[in-house]
Amino acid sequence: MRDVNWYLSRGFDRRMAEYFASGTRQITAVRPGADYTLILDFDNGETRVFSCKPLLKPGTVFEPLLDEKRFRSVYLDETHCVCWDRDPAVDSNTVWNNKVDLCPDVCYVDSLPIE
Repeated sequence: MRDVNWYLSRGFDRRMAEYFASGTRQITAVRPGADYTLILDFDNGETRVFSCKPLLKPGTVFEPLLDEKRFRSVYLDETHCVCWDRDPAVDSNTVWNNKVDLCPDVCYVDSLPIE
């Protein structure tokens, strides 16, 4: 495992450098919360809340998720990424560009622990 300074020397910001230096986390469960948040369970036993509000902007791939029903259709894919299908009638395992996703690393670093 590399130390924080190694990641900083590669251009990572401090929060991401500290995260990667301490070891990555895997999301084990996701469920929608109130006000466009996600409740995430991680493999280290932590439960954290991630706000999607900053992502939900017009003109972005996340715009359709402003529809709360679409937002609440969140799931974890086989790589433990948080996902939504652009078209629920299309199999995202077959048509890869049907999926909008968030990587576990960003979800962990940009979320807050729930006590």
